[in-house]
Amino acid sequence: MPSHAPGRKYSKAPFLLLALLALGAKAGAAETASVPVRTSSEDTSLEAPPQLTLHPGAAKPGDPVLVTVSGMTAPPTGTLAGRALRFFPWGNGYLAVSGLPVETTPGAAQVTAMGPVTPGAPQVELTGTLDVVESGYPSRELRVAGKYVKPPASVRKRMAADRRAFAEAFAQDFSAPHFAQNFVWPRADRITAPFGDRRTFNGKLSSQHFGVDIDGDPGTPVQAANDGTVVMARDNYAAGNTVLVHHGAGLYTAYFHLSRIDVKTGTQVKQGQLLGTVGSTGRVTGPHLHWGVKVDGLWVDGERLLKLDFFPHLPPSVARGGNTELGTP
Repeated sequence: MPSHAPGRKYSKAPFLLLALLALGAKAGAAETASVPVRTSSEDTSLEAPPQLTLHPGAAKPGDPVLVTVSGMTAPPTGTLAGRALRFFPWGNGYLAVSGLPVETTPGAAQVTAMGPVTPGAPQVELTGTLDVVESGYPSRELRVAGKYVKPPASVRKRMAADRRAFAEAFAQDFSAPHFAQNFVWPRADRITAPFGDRRTFNGKLSSQHFGVDIDGDPGTPVQAANDGTVVMARDNYAAGNTVLVHHGAGLYTAYFHLSRIDVKTGTQVKQGQLLGTVGSTGRVTGPHLHWGVKVDGLWVDGERLLKLDFFPHLPPSVARGGNTELGTP
């Protein structure tokens, strides 16, 4: 947490208005919780009090989270559940895109933001609480080719090269978002496996599913979920034919197991642009699209990303994506 000196701290009581936060928690993870901070009597010269807003107001481990700050004159610093936030100018304030690790314990996650409310003035600190609910992730057992459970020595060098390629692709410079609309599904079909499944392969290898599996016949189109730049177009041992798209703000989408790749690294793509086709390459039990979302170094639930509104300051007819109903691509 940032140091409190020489700034001023706006504590939760009596100056935090928690009513909207409580409403957001009751309404579910799709609601926005606003945590405005009122100034004390000696700060009446301020025209508008600084405000910290969380979207959603309640989240499960593995969910993406938007943290918005208004009423400050420079990008603030801050944390969510102890992890540093990276803010950038957005609308009439500043936005940070982050998430909760899947290991997060249910309960209250602390959120902080610190910055100046007037140029050259001491910093003030805003604090809030995100309600972390139980994840309820299911478990399942899958059967795959034995070489994917215990890879032979002949492919270990290839797997090490895959890890290096992913690390390089995910190391893009931080920037403001490259998109001007909310995220949409990369293809329209039923979900065969949600984010967070705890999996056992062939009764031995255990892992957790950090993506959303979307059904599809081989050769059917896979499209970009939003504008961005392709930072990987590569065949990987476990992920198969893979496309990674960088959307700015530390946010990436991943498209695994493709039968064909139709873009190249460095290609700038638009929402809905063809990236490739559904396949069954890599470690799979059948043809499907594994769609992943990574933000600020964490794999998060793509279904929940589709519920986030990056543009609440715009009219409803502007900067909205397509069909984002949960579970119905």
